[in-house]
Amino acid sequence: MPDIVIFTDDPGWHGRQLQEAFAQRGLDSVFVSLTDCQLNLSNQGLPIRIPGFETQLPVAAFVRGVPGGSLEEVVFYLDILHGLTLLEIPVYNNGKAVERSVDKAMTSFLLQKSQLATPKTWVLRDRDQAISRVTEELQQGFRVIVKPVFGSQGEGIRLIEKESDLVWMAPSRGIYYLQRFINCQGSGYSDWRVFVINQKVVAAMRREGLFWLNNVARGAKCRAEKLDESMEQLALQATDALAMDYAGVDIIVDQDGHCSVIEVNSIPAWKGLQSICHIDVAQLLVADLLKRHLYQATNRPKSVVLK
Repeated sequence: MPDIVIFTDDPGWHGRQLQEAFAQRGLDSVFVSLTDCQLNLSNQGLPIRIPGFETQLPVAAFVRGVPGGSLEEVVFYLDILHGLTLLEIPVYNNGKAVERSVDKAMTSFLLQKSQLATPKTWVLRDRDQAISRVTEELQQGFRVIVKPVFGSQGEGIRLIEKESDLVWMAPSRGIYYLQRFINCQGSGYSDWRVFVINQKVVAAMRREGLFWLNNVARGAKCRAEKLDESMEQLALQATDALAMDYAGVDIIVDQDGHCSVIEVNSIPAWKGLQSICHIDVAQLLVADLLKRHLYQATNRPKSVVLK
């Protein structure tokens, strides 16, 4: 019977890194998609059914991916994560942290509530109001990014630069998420990815994009550069505002040298970061999960067993 479940639909390089890190600590881990899990509320058997854990639930869960889908499907996947937490099984990051970051609207709300610098953002339903808001921004000399509320790696993001672009401005499943575009410091396009674990910055890099999207998945180059203290503190505050065990915090520095948080990722990739920072991120993540949530836990059963 394995010890750890790694929730993912595409293990890839990151999954192998995590599996090896767990194995070095004597723990067997398996990859499972949340689509294959069940809630079993019949009072017969385990309340949560996870393939590979038929008689005993895992001692911990590591979340490397939450599938997309309908609202009902996504809520169900999060129900699995919440259920494990309610059964006192560590989930890293837990369902609440994933909810806060997957939903860009809530991420922006929590950053603003914590008075952290972040681009001006509007989230609304009505198309006429969305067009009016973007038109006003354009008339003031600003560009606007339209993003899906749910999404990653730059998928579905559009840049509105002039009023003629409004013709094809479309909502994401009925919702407009609008954000003022920030011109970065220096020439070209760049931002920062800061990796935080247990309220400590373990690595950071500057990403130089081929165009205004700076995602590594879109061809951005990774540069190892020293992180200044103000940016480090902003990344820590953003991670704390969303109550995450670990996070990939994206920060942009504007032409006046001011830093703003663009996104806070609860399931961040780290392959590009590790290639230039020469640290083993998976080892650090696994060590933190085990030290803080498993080995130091008291008055908590190691797992739920089918009797």
